[in-house]
Amino acid sequence: MAKPLPEHGRPWTELKAEMADYASGDIRWREGKTAVYVFNAGPEVEQVQREAYAMFMAENGLGPAAFPSLKRMEEEVVGFGLSLLHAPDGAAGSMTTGGTDSITMAVKAARDFARKEKKVEGALNLVAPFSAHPAFDKACAILEIEVRRVPCRDLLADAEAIGAAADTATIMIVGSAPSFPYGLIDPIAELSELAVARDLWLHVDACVGGYLAPFVRMNGGDIPPFDFELPGVRSISADLHKYGYAAKGASTVLFRSEALKAFMTFDLNVWPGGRMVTPTLSGTRPGGATAAAWAVMNFLGVEGYRAKQRLVTDTRARIEAGVKALGFTILGRPQLGIVVFRREDIDAGAVWAKLRERGWFSSLTTEPRALHLMLSPFHAQVADAYLADLAWAVGEVAGKSEPAKAEPRYA
Repeated sequence: MAKPLPEHGRPWTELKAEMADYASGDIRWREGKTAVYVFNAGPEVEQVQREAYAMFMAENGLGPAAFPSLKRMEEEVVGFGLSLLHAPDGAAGSMTTGGTDSITMAVKAARDFARKEKKVEGALNLVAPFSAHPAFDKACAILEIEVRRVPCRDLLADAEAIGAAADTATIMIVGSAPSFPYGLIDPIAELSELAVARDLWLHVDACVGGYLAPFVRMNGGDIPPFDFELPGVRSISADLHKYGYAAKGASTVLFRSEALKAFMTFDLNVWPGGRMVTPTLSGTRPGGATAAAWAVMNFLGVEGYRAKQRLVTDTRARIEAGVKALGFTILGRPQLGIVVFRREDIDAGAVWAKLRERGWFSSLTTEPRALHLMLSPFHAQVADAYLADLAWAVGEVAGKSEPAKAEPRYA
C-alpha cells in the first residue's frame, strides 16, 4: 500500500537526519570505494559543483529569454566540447541531461535527416557493434528503428561487419570511444572511411571518453583519432557528469554542422501556448546542471583537467600491474579510465561479492565474465587498498566451483 503524504510538515533538522539514516546503506563513494556511477574528482571540485548548482537550481534553461545567463553558459560549455573534439567551423551542439538523452537526440537527428534529405522511406535501421551502449536500443525503441548489433572483433567494433549489415535504410552506424563494457576505443578511423565511402551517418559514443581522451592525449597518451578530425564523424555524445566532473545530469551532443543539429530540434506552433522550441528530449532544463558544468570546467581549465586525468591513467596503470601480479588477464589494451580483467580459474562474480563485503562497489562484464573498474582521480588514494582487498578476495574464493550471483549494475 502506498504511503500517504503526511498531514503536517516536519522540521528540516528532523528530515535531514532521517535522510542521512536512509543513506547509511549507500555505497561509500567519498571513501573511493566505488568504481561506477560516481566520478570523484575530490572535495574541491565537489564544492564547486554544489555551490554552482545551488546558485541556479530554480532557473530553467527552457526559457533562454528569461535566463540569458544559462544560454550564455551552455553556449560556452558546448564551445569547450567542440574545441576539445576538433570540431570544424560551423559545428554546433547542445547540453542534455545525460548520455542516453544525447544518444537519443543524435539518433532522432539522423532519422529525420535520412527521411528529409536522403528521402529514405519505410523501415529504418541502425547498425552498432555488440559492445555499444543499450541507450541506442532505447532510442530506437522510442523512434521505431531496427537495431542491428554485429559481433565485435577482439572486443572492438568490426568495420567490415558493420558495413555488411548496413544498407540503404541505415540511418546511423556507431562506434564508441571507449565502449563501456570493455573500456576500449573502437577503430573510429575505419568506421569513418566506411561512412564517407557509403554516405553513412557515423555517431561516436564518447560519453565515457569525450572529456577524458583529449587530456590523456595532451599528457602524451597514444590516443587514436576518434572525433571530428575524422571526416566521417557527424555527431558525438560526451558526458560532462562523467570525466568532465560536472554535477548530474549533464552531457553534450555535438554535430559537425548547424544544419545537422537542426534535425534534432523540436518545433511546434499549433497549440494555444504559442510556439514551443526545444533542442533536446526534455522541456524543462535544470539550470543547476548547466551552471555546475560551466563552473567546474572553468575551475579546472586545461591544466586542472590534465592533472586529474593523469591521476586516472596513472592509477589504471597501477591497477593493471597489481591485478596481473595476482594472475589476472587484462582485456584488450586500455588507454583511458576503464580496466577490465579476469582469471579463468576464479569466478568474477564470487570475487565481486567478496569485495562487496569490504565496501567496494564496481561493475562486472558478462561476455566474458570479468571484473570492471571505471576509475576516478580519487582512486589514486585507495588503489593499494583495493589491490590488497582483491588479493584477499581471490584467496577467499580460490578453489570454489560454484559461481556467485552479483546484482546487475548499469552504466
